[in-house]
Amino acid sequence: MSAGIRVGVYGASGYAGQDLVELLRHHPHVSLVFATSDTYAGDAVAGTDLVYIPHEQADLSAVDAVFLALPHKASAPVAARALAHNVKVIDLSADFRLNTADAYQQWYGVEHPHPELLPVPYGLPEIHRDELSNLNLVAVPGCYPTTTLLGLYPLLKGDALAPQAPIIVDAKSGVSGAGRSPKPNTHFVEVFGNLAPYSAGRVHRHVGEMEQEIGKLMPDCGSLIFVPHLLPVDRGLMASIYVTLNGAITADDAQALYEETYANEPLVDVLPVGQQATLRHVVRKNNCAISLTPVSPQHLHITSVTDNLRKGAAGQAVQNFNLMFGFAETTALL
Repeated sequence: MSAGIRVGVYGASGYAGQDLVELLRHHPHVSLVFATSDTYAGDAVAGTDLVYIPHEQADLSAVDAVFLALPHKASAPVAARALAHNVKVIDLSADFRLNTADAYQQWYGVEHPHPELLPVPYGLPEIHRDELSNLNLVAVPGCYPTTTLLGLYPLLKGDALAPQAPIIVDAKSGVSGAGRSPKPNTHFVEVFGNLAPYSAGRVHRHVGEMEQEIGKLMPDCGSLIFVPHLLPVDRGLMASIYVTLNGAITADDAQALYEETYANEPLVDVLPVGQQATLRHVVRKNNCAISLTPVSPQHLHITSVTDNLRKGAAGQAVQNFNLMFGFAETTALL
């Protein structure tokens, strides 16, 4: 592979990790040095001349940046070691998404492995772009928060939501969102022909992440009612969002607000009036597609869709990498 920024990928055999390798091997400024997997060590890494190596065998002195597609708790210690080697870190786990160790313990049930590294910039470029250059560590948002926050952002930024009114998010994700490790509820015979909610109420770990980011933009926002569902497809995520407006704009005005907000965003597509966002707008792409449906002058239905492994994970990680190193933001993504 041609010379460039030397990169390693931890957890490269998982679904998000595989997509990362696919994107990075087409990146004109990247030289992929290693890809780790304890489970598949010794197997070939598809599309490259590498083989998977165990995590502990990765040579941090040989790279300039690492992507961490590891589980929460496992990621932070690797990030700390990489930073000690002056290696930049793009973390796809949950270890740095929450701003405080207390919040992390509340939502993940364990003490944070490296609280001294908090808080970390939240890598949602469409909202936090100005904070994402010249960084050593960035936290890539979760797939549900990415899709939901992009769906809400123009209204939050424009102070258009009714205070204290609930935000209702009915979300559905493909089975790959549950990870590659087999689980009883993700077997083909359990998923096929079925649709099931899970982690309903204030249980899903992404609720804390979404509330944190919503609160930064609208401190007096109402409660978040979030119910995810397991969709019988391999990838793709849809958030149907229901909101109450405060009268500053009507639901019919929202289309112009969204088009203006995202006019210069190459990875967010606001669909024309009358079109509905579907998974086909985003699957195996790195964008978010949004459609709007006025219900009444005060009530708006927003559909926001992403590929949970791309804009919801690997694609967004590469978008952050590009910003960190000063490359064109969409390099390897369009």
